[in-house]
Amino acid sequence: MAHNRPVHFEIHADDPERAAKFYTNVFGWNISKWDNPAMEYWVVMTGKAAEGDKWPGIDGGLLRRKGPRPAADGPVNGYVNTMTVPNFDETAAKVAANGGGVALPKFPLAGMGWLGYFKDTEGNIFGVMEENQGAK
Repeated sequence: MAHNRPVHFEIHADDPERAAKFYTNVFGWNISKWDNPAMEYWVVMTGKAAEGDKWPGIDGGLLRRKGPRPAADGPVNGYVNTMTVPNFDETAAKVAANGGGVALPKFPLAGMGWLGYFKDTEGNIFGVMEENQGAK
């Protein structure tokens, strides 16, 4: 096992079912409620890594938020997960169609690709990156 690397993430949500639907529709994740009477929790499977993937990704969880929702104009209040996607603009359209919004519009990372930040239905910020070495 690789040490000192992220191995799991968690998304906190006011409405976990709504958040599960959002992430399933936008990224195709498989999200299922964990059968554990001691804890309300959903297991998030982001997909299987393909051989040779530069960033194979990790899986995570989703749970009901225990505190206040992030302020609409507030700064990041935790880690930001960034997903690699084959097409930034198509993903941005899916985010909008499923109730999400733009936190920081698409911008180039020279020699790497396109990056932007969005808010999910729960007010959480996440990143989207399309690898494109020609981005300027």
